[in-house]
Amino acid sequence: MTDTTDERPGPINARPVPHPWRWVALVVIAILVAMMISSFVTNDKWDFPFALRVMNYNPVLDGLVKGTILGTVGAMVLGVGLGIIVGIMRLSTNPVLRGVSFVYTWFFRAIPRYVLLTILGTGLGYLYSTFDIGVPFGKQIAGLLGLSNDLTFFSLDVNQFSSTLAMGIIGLGLSEAAYMAEIARAGILSVDKGQTEAAHALGMSSGKTMRRVVLPQAMRVIVPPTGNETIAMVKDTSLLLALPVTTELFFQTQAIGTRTLQIMPTMVAATLWYLIVCSVLMVGQNYLEKRFGRGFGTGPARGDTSMLAKLRFRAGAGGA
Repeated sequence: MTDTTDERPGPINARPVPHPWRWVALVVIAILVAMMISSFVTNDKWDFPFALRVMNYNPVLDGLVKGTILGTVGAMVLGVGLGIIVGIMRLSTNPVLRGVSFVYTWFFRAIPRYVLLTILGTGLGYLYSTFDIGVPFGKQIAGLLGLSNDLTFFSLDVNQFSSTLAMGIIGLGLSEAAYMAEIARAGILSVDKGQTEAAHALGMSSGKTMRRVVLPQAMRVIVPPTGNETIAMVKDTSLLLALPVTTELFFQTQAIGTRTLQIMPTMVAATLWYLIVCSVLMVGQNYLEKRFGRGFGTGPARGDTSMLAKLRFRAGAGGA
């Protein structure tokens, strides 16, 4: 027989597990940070006052707005829009569309952006002095028929266009679309197939299902890497120097450094502006992740707010 007792066990004298290596790591990091700060403060060659003045020069501010920010926005708009289209083509049942999209992503992901921009800035004008849109073999056909018009509807001087910001946006956007296609494809594949089947059962077409059901739910997977791509694009606008685009932040700071022989302070000025812009984008990325991640463990649940629940409600209201 088991004896029973009314005595309760005493309080447990629990002690936290010691972590001495945490303090060692803290001391080492503190020493390294102090050494870094000391090197910044005691080395006059950094010349932070001059770097701060360079940040406020009008050419630098124009390069920040008209080159870096505008170039980033333009390239990402082109890259995201074209990337979603290419990503949908990768998932198409049409083998031709799948093949074309695969070749596109393979080609632009394999070429470094600096090399691509160099080709667009210098090599393209060497190969084609003008870019013509018209009837294929229009000049030859016009010569055979004795026509004065060469059947060209639009002509563009490539040498004048190759060093503009628009050409840089096209180059960066085409390259970005290859990466965004894979991001969009991964986001679409993350949505359960039952969502598409249920939408089709409600009578929605494939295009409407993609716009109203699949893409909104895929955004929680697409937004985080898209934010990272946007931050990377801010830095990649410095590659527009390959065209060259003179209305760009890095080009302007480099020109000032060459003219004044203050190379490092001007590089510090460019670095600080990149840090500021990227920090703002990181805050916006964090907000968008929380916004599109509601109901998936990133925020408090607020009832059934799924896309299909809304569609069922609308379908029921329409049938009443």
